[in-house]
Amino acid sequence: MVDGPVVTVRGEAYREVAPEEARFAVTALARDREREPTLTRLAERAAAIRVLLDSYGPTIDRRETGDLRVRPETRRSGERVVAWHGSVVTTVTVSDFTALGELMLRLADQDQVAVAGPWWSLRPDSPAYREARHAAIADALLRAREYAEALDARVTDLIELADEGGGQPMMARMSFDAGGVESTAVPELELDPQPQSVHAAVRARFAITRPVLS
Repeated sequence: MVDGPVVTVRGEAYREVAPEEARFAVTALARDREREPTLTRLAERAAAIRVLLDSYGPTIDRRETGDLRVRPETRRSGERVVAWHGSVVTTVTVSDFTALGELMLRLADQDQVAVAGPWWSLRPDSPAYREARHAAIADALLRAREYAEALDARVTDLIELADEGGGQPMMARMSFDAGGVESTAVPELELDPQPQSVHAAVRARFAITRPVLS
C-alpha cells in the first residue's frame, strides 16, 4: 500500500534499425509420369542445390531442409495415376548480405528450382531490443517527471514497472521461379535490406511528493 500520491504513465520507444539476418527458401521440383524418375530427378536437383550452397561456405549461417512432398496426380474420376510430383524445400539464413543477390539468382538459375525471399529480420538476441526497452523506461520516467513538475511535485520512487510488449519487425518477400531455362551468365541483383521497426512499451507507477494545487 502506497501512502501518498501516485502517477501512472506509459513509456514507449520506436527504432528503425538495419536487419541482421536474411532468410530465403529454395524449392527443388520434379514431375514425371512414373514415380521412380520423379524421385531420381528430385534427389539430383536437391543435391545440386546442396553443392551450390556448399560453394558459399561460411557466407551461409544456417540451412535447414524440410517439407518434402511426393504426391500422385490422378484423373478427376477414379484413382488412376497420370503423373507424380515431388518437391523439397531448403531454408537458408545469412547475415552477410554481400553475395545474397548473387546466391539467390544462381539458385534460381538451376533446373526446376523456385526461390522465395528474402525475409529480413533481427536476431532474437539483438541489442536493438534491449536498447528499445531501455529507451521505453527512460520515456516513462521522463513523462512521470513532467507530470509531477506540472503539479509542483517531484518523483520519489518507482512502485511498479510492467513490460507491455512490442511489435515484431516487418519482413519483406520477393520471389524467383526458374523453369529450367539455361543462361550463359547470371545477371546481377542488388538487394536493399528493409529496415526493421522495433517497438518497446512499459507501464510504470511512480510515487511523487504531495502536489501544490493552489
